[in-house]
Amino acid sequence: MGETTAWDARLELTADGKGLVANVGVVLLRKTADAVGLTARISEVFGPGRVERICRGAVLVGAASAIAAGARNLSQVERMLAGHAGTFGSCGSDSTLWRTLDSIDERVLRRLSRARARSRRTLWRMLAARPGGFPWLRVGGKRLEGWVVVDLDATIVGCHSRKQNATGTYKGGFGHHHLGGWIANTGESLSTLPRPGNAGSNTATDHVTVLDEVLAQIPDEGRHSKLLVRIDGAGASHDTVSHLERLGTTRRRVAWTIGWTITSVEEAAIKALPERVWVPYLDQDGTIAPPVDYDDATSDETHGCGGPGSEYGHVAELTGLAKRPGWPTSMRLIVRRVPIAPRDQAAGKVTALEKATGWKYAITATNIGRMRGIPGTNQPQWLDVLHRHHAVVEDHVRAAKTTGLGLLPSASWRINTAWVLLTGIARDLDVWTRLLAFHDHELLAKAEPATMRELVYWLPARLAHHARKRWLRFDRDHPHTDAITTAWHRLAALPAVT
Repeated sequence: MGETTAWDARLELTADGKGLVANVGVVLLRKTADAVGLTARISEVFGPGRVERICRGAVLVGAASAIAAGARNLSQVERMLAGHAGTFGSCGSDSTLWRTLDSIDERVLRRLSRARARSRRTLWRMLAARPGGFPWLRVGGKRLEGWVVVDLDATIVGCHSRKQNATGTYKGGFGHHHLGGWIANTGESLSTLPRPGNAGSNTATDHVTVLDEVLAQIPDEGRHSKLLVRIDGAGASHDTVSHLERLGTTRRRVAWTIGWTITSVEEAAIKALPERVWVPYLDQDGTIAPPVDYDDATSDETHGCGGPGSEYGHVAELTGLAKRPGWPTSMRLIVRRVPIAPRDQAAGKVTALEKATGWKYAITATNIGRMRGIPGTNQPQWLDVLHRHHAVVEDHVRAAKTTGLGLLPSASWRINTAWVLLTGIARDLDVWTRLLAFHDHELLAKAEPATMRELVYWLPARLAHHARKRWLRFDRDHPHTDAITTAWHRLAALPAVT
């Protein structure tokens, strides 16, 4: 009892350290914002203000950097940035941030959106000039050269207190139901529309609003004139499809894929399909998907068509067989069938047709005849895998919710609307930093937010002054110190924004 243990026998604790800075990786996020001109453009939105007041562009960009690094509310933003007065200067208190957010009305929101779009244009020019150029997608074994791919999806943000516009949701919870658009090529957050919790999943007006905001964010200088929009079944409304059709111009090709609701019309068409028209289901690398074998005692009953070990699924064209009035004549319907999963069987999510055939069906609607210059893009197999790739939006939604979107800090709808915009900027800063500074790093180039925080943003360093310069000195033994210093020099070497 009371004996000194071996590890602390010669350990002393003092409070005389100097120049220590926590969360030093935040400087990379702030440097990225400055490099693409975002800080200056946001400052222009608010104007210079009085001399003694802090620049509100610095307040918002600093807050977005802190949110990207893991801050979840205004007080955490203040604490995280308090240690950076010696690096990029003061970004104000949580009260300053609250007043700045409260000053953002509809007019300011539109001006901030234009500032983001101009900075995104600068970024995309930088991406085009880097080794490897702009990150074009590969889907189903094909490279979509020249195509910018946008995914729309809705997400529920729950809350445990009474906040303005928080209502019951269609999933039985309580909170808000936002709708957003993301670029699959880069992972950027283009637009997020804050909505009450009882907002409908397939509200065409909201989809049209987000689509218009998405188009306003995408740089179009002749190089990005081909746009692919992917939406799940919530987008299958006449107004949404009609708006997508109108977005195409002589200068811009707009292709789309949308999940389709199966009604009795489609079921009758599926029944009419001869077995020989079904072709094997493709994997994301363009090869035929391997067999599926559910490890379940009821598999022989639920899989159908050969039971366990049968082919994963098949695809067929349904265009012309399932005719419903009021839809574009150029629209194609692609039907997919897969073995019924035991969980669907147990949950009762199986229709009479599916019980009879042993397959689970899904339909994709699209206006794609073919993508010029990319062979094989007219095939039903490839169109099916193209829409299935829309599932990557779930990763973007998850990353957004861990970057501030998952928690709204105020009871005020106005503050929370501004916060949603701020989280979009935060998500962009994280993506932009990785694209510009870590694009060739095997781990950090595609790292999740939690990984970036642990390995980069949360690192401590010592702030030293030497030769009329400030030096941030990282731990020389950290495995990613070289990558971080290289990232800083890359950002510093970017051309000045004019």
